[in-house]
Amino acid sequence: MESIEQMAAECSNWGRWGEDDVLGTLNFIDPGKRVEAAGLVGSGRVFSLAQAFDSEGPQNGWRRRTNPVHTMTDTGTDAEYGSQGFPHGFGGADDVVSMPLQCSTQWDGLGHIFDRGRAWNGRRAGEVVTAAGDAVTGIETAASQIVSRGVLLDLGRALEQELGLERPELPDGFAITAEHLELAIERQGPSATVGRGDILLIRTGQFTRARREGWGRYAGGPAPGLSFASAPWLHRREVAAVATDTWGFEVRPNEFEEAFQPLHQVVIPNMGLFVGEMWNLDGWAEHCAQDGQYDALLCAPPLPITGAVGSPLNPLAIK
Repeated sequence: MESIEQMAAECSNWGRWGEDDVLGTLNFIDPGKRVEAAGLVGSGRVFSLAQAFDSEGPQNGWRRRTNPVHTMTDTGTDAEYGSQGFPHGFGGADDVVSMPLQCSTQWDGLGHIFDRGRAWNGRRAGEVVTAAGDAVTGIETAASQIVSRGVLLDLGRALEQELGLERPELPDGFAITAEHLELAIERQGPSATVGRGDILLIRTGQFTRARREGWGRYAGGPAPGLSFASAPWLHRREVAAVATDTWGFEVRPNEFEEAFQPLHQVVIPNMGLFVGEMWNLDGWAEHCAQDGQYDALLCAPPLPITGAVGSPLNPLAIK
């Protein structure tokens, strides 16, 4: 608890953008940053960074998180039999999806995690999120914000030789420190520099392994991820958001006994950092390894679901 309290105080952005702020670190993305990011587009090559949204997804039901359930409400068969009630042979198909908002590729909103009963910017958690949803920092507040320079740090490849890995995939339980992040930047070159307003994307390789071997305990089990000690580095770099290819962003098992996601507890309610999880970074990473360019225009807006504390998305990296 003492470590969490000290880290929260060291990395706090409470009041930095005023007492009414609802964007947290997204404030680091200004129009100039978006113009800079747009200038990175050369070939027009687009990479989707989303996992699939289907019944074969990673969720195992923990805390009522299930995989998407896709149901057809109108089908081609209905149209063939003329049972839809439309004139002149008109027919159509409709469908419905039921799913937790954080069942696949997603953002954690600022109302998702609390620290000792406090939400982002020091507000009382119970005044921010009620049964009606997040009335203050609902994910809809970020709907037009998350477009910036995206920077990929491929830790799996950057540390492959040093760790003697069989494949460019960090082992479960590997804690990524600030030193590892700096080493990846050094080895990837100038396009991997991380600074103010950037969206940092970290490939560990766990998603690659899960696609090859099966989901196993991907959702909530052991995983490589950011170390608790990386929080000051993220704070100093003034990144706008961070996303990984893992279920929970930080290393699991967590680094403290009896802890649960202590890095979340620091960076979301105290730093105001947007956190993305379960991103599919493989295709983009392979292309970056070939051409040596590790930054791109990143468009990753959440769905404007009023009052939600998270959102599914289909992030796009455009080179």
